[in-house]
Amino acid sequence: MSRLYLGIDTSNYTTSISIVDQNGNIIEDLRRLLKVKEGERGLRQQEALFQHLKNLPELFEELKCDTNDIRAVGVSTRPRPEEGSYMPVFMAGEGFGRAIARMLQIPILRFSHQEGHGACALMGNDRLEKALLLHVSGGTTELVELIDGAHGLETTIIGGTLDISLGQLIDRIGVRLGLGFPCGKEMDSLSKEGKPIKLDIKFDTKDGWLNLSGLENKFINEIEKGSRPEDICLTLFLTAAKVCEAFLNYGLSNGVFEKAILVGGVAENSVIRASLKDKFSTEFLSFAMPGLSTDNAVGIAWLTGRLQEGKE
Repeated sequence: MSRLYLGIDTSNYTTSISIVDQNGNIIEDLRRLLKVKEGERGLRQQEALFQHLKNLPELFEELKCDTNDIRAVGVSTRPRPEEGSYMPVFMAGEGFGRAIARMLQIPILRFSHQEGHGACALMGNDRLEKALLLHVSGGTTELVELIDGAHGLETTIIGGTLDISLGQLIDRIGVRLGLGFPCGKEMDSLSKEGKPIKLDIKFDTKDGWLNLSGLENKFINEIEKGSRPEDICLTLFLTAAKVCEAFLNYGLSNGVFEKAILVGGVAENSVIRASLKDKFSTEFLSFAMPGLSTDNAVGIAWLTGRLQEGKE
C-alpha cells in the first residue's frame, strides 16, 4: 500500500493541490489559475481569497487517487519563511488543510510558498547541501541561500528587487501592450518574432539589491514611440536575463554554492533560459523540473512526504 502526502498552495494567482507517494513520485498535480478582469494588472487579496475558496472544493473533487492512503498534509501559510511574512490568500489553503488533517487524524505541516519553490528545484537534483536559489515570479524577485538540512529547508534572502518584481515588470508592460494578464506566455510567443532594440540600460545590484521601476519607464517610452510589440517583448526578456545574470554573479561573489537554480513563473521564459544557459554551465545552473517552475503544490507535498518518511 502506498503512503501518500497531500500538499496545498494558494498563491496570488494559482490554486493548487498535489499528492506524492512515499518515493516522491507525483500522483496528482491539479492547478487552477485565478481569473483577472481584462485590462487589470492583478487581483486584490480579498478577490484572490474568494476565488481560492471556490476553486479548492472543485479541485478536490477531481482527485482520482485513494485519499484514505494520505498520511499527512502540508500547506503553504505565508510567502517566505520569515517572521512577519503574511498574505491573506494563504488562509484558504491552511483552513482546508487543518480541516482535512483533523478529519483524517493525520499531521499537518506548515511551510512557506518559497520553500515549495525550493523543493521543486531540489526534486530534479541530487541532494544539495547548499544552493543559490533565484526566485523570479509575478510577486517575487529574490536571491536566496538555500540549505537542505536534515529538518527541512533553511533559506536566507541575500538579494532581490526593492520595488517591483521581474514578473510585475513583464506583466505591466504586457498590459500596456494590450495583452491579457498574466502576460508572460503570450509575450514569450511574440518575442520569437522580435528583434532587439538598442536601449541604454544600466543597473547595479548594489549589495545584492536592485530597483526596476526605471526599466519600466524605459519600456513604456518604447511603447509610446510606436516600437513593435515583438521587439519590445524580446528586448524586455533579454534585459530580464541580464538582471538574473547580475543577481547570480553577485551571489557567486559572496559565497560558495554547489549549484544555482532558477524557480518561479518567470523562469519558464524561453529567452531568459536560453540567455542564461549561454552564460553558465549546465552542470552549475539548472531549473526546476518541467512544469514545476510556476506556482504549484508539488513542492509542498514533496517536502511533507520527505519529512514524514524521515520520521518513519
